[in-house]
Amino acid sequence: MSKSTEQGILFEGLTSKNVAVAFDAPAQSSDGGLPLLIAVDRELGLIERIAAELVDRRDPTRIEHGFAEILSQRILSIALGYPDGNDAARIGGDPLLKLACGRSLSSDKSLASQPTLSRFERAQSGRSLVAMGRVLEDVVIDELARSRPRARRITIDLDGSVDPTHGQQPFAFFNGYYDSWCYLPLFGFLSVDDDPEQRLFCARLRPGTVKETRGSLALLRRVVPKLRKRFKRAKILVRLDAGFAYPQLFDLLEELRVDYLVAMGQNDVLAAMAERHMHAARTFVERFGETTAFYGDGSYKTQSWPRERRVIFKAEVVSLNGREPRDNLRIVVTNLERAPEHLWKLYCQRGDSENRIKELKVDLEIDRTSSTSFLANQFRVLQTAAAFVLFQALRYRLRHTELARAQVSTLRQRLLKIGATVRESLRRIVISLPECFPWKRLWREAALQLGAYPR
Repeated sequence: MSKSTEQGILFEGLTSKNVAVAFDAPAQSSDGGLPLLIAVDRELGLIERIAAELVDRRDPTRIEHGFAEILSQRILSIALGYPDGNDAARIGGDPLLKLACGRSLSSDKSLASQPTLSRFERAQSGRSLVAMGRVLEDVVIDELARSRPRARRITIDLDGSVDPTHGQQPFAFFNGYYDSWCYLPLFGFLSVDDDPEQRLFCARLRPGTVKETRGSLALLRRVVPKLRKRFKRAKILVRLDAGFAYPQLFDLLEELRVDYLVAMGQNDVLAAMAERHMHAARTFVERFGETTAFYGDGSYKTQSWPRERRVIFKAEVVSLNGREPRDNLRIVVTNLERAPEHLWKLYCQRGDSENRIKELKVDLEIDRTSSTSFLANQFRVLQTAAAFVLFQALRYRLRHTELARAQVSTLRQRLLKIGATVRESLRRIVISLPECFPWKRLWREAALQLGAYPR
């Protein structure tokens, strides 16, 4: 192996002896924990199943990187904290990443470069991307059915978000609510019974001026029958915020025979319905000076609804030091018959999806949608979603440890970002991790959960 030509570094006075640093260690990786993600993917079959939907129109005699290899490289790079195509120049020679993508450790050729990645992302048609999105849905549902076959309740949470744009991306429009040019992606999550983990199953990029219901009706119409087929005993609950509260949505939810909790903006009629409870809350705040809430319910019908529906409300008065008390009336439309306070708390649990979206944006940078092709940007979103699904599956296998609720950044730092030496022989590949690695107990437990054997 050729010797590195990188110029070394010399520190004087750091210790009793001078310290010399050189980038010349062969076959080493800074992502020594990568086998955990590879093992998760092997159990799910996620990358392989998505790759089966790729359409490659290139001349096979003139290509060096197959689309399945590039897809593996892209998803795993995003998971490792390299979301930009330009990062390929920095990590294309990483031995573990090459092995994960099917390349031999002894190969001198690097993985795909940034121009190759860009061409790859722009090569897929809308039909292929739709098929890949369906695969993501199926993989997540299959994983839930495998891990929780006796589930009693499946909850669907849909949530929109904002993806600000800063260039000439197509279908990026100015949105007055967010005061920016943006996309408005739609995210869908599934949770089982009382498990707090909300599993991402849908990530769809949408133009910047669409209504929240854009894409959600077709998604529910497709996913609810899938869930009924896999979870025959489970009831299905749909939770949505006020942006989804359109007549067509309520009609669909009742057509699908699912339970639902959908927030709704207040108006004069709803305010009058809750006025007695709100008056009581104001009285308590005046007397005791503490934030107070009362819960109630009633029947309500708009002109566009075919019949009355039950609404529950939280009549709250917020009291903060140094400020005037503030009314906070919240309304939720539902077809459930439980007590209003219980239903309100059940609805509020959907707020955890905001934390999952935060992980997608901050830890995996799903909003890096800078291509001049809308479909390429959707493909980037889909690949980032696939990386997140791998992390969620890994987190589930650590559910009895202190990393049960760890965010992606913590999982990456503690389990993946490990210096490692990689050696390949005729019979096996040996990855040597530091003896003093502080999280080796957790790493070992995750590996055993993923089918590894102690030795």
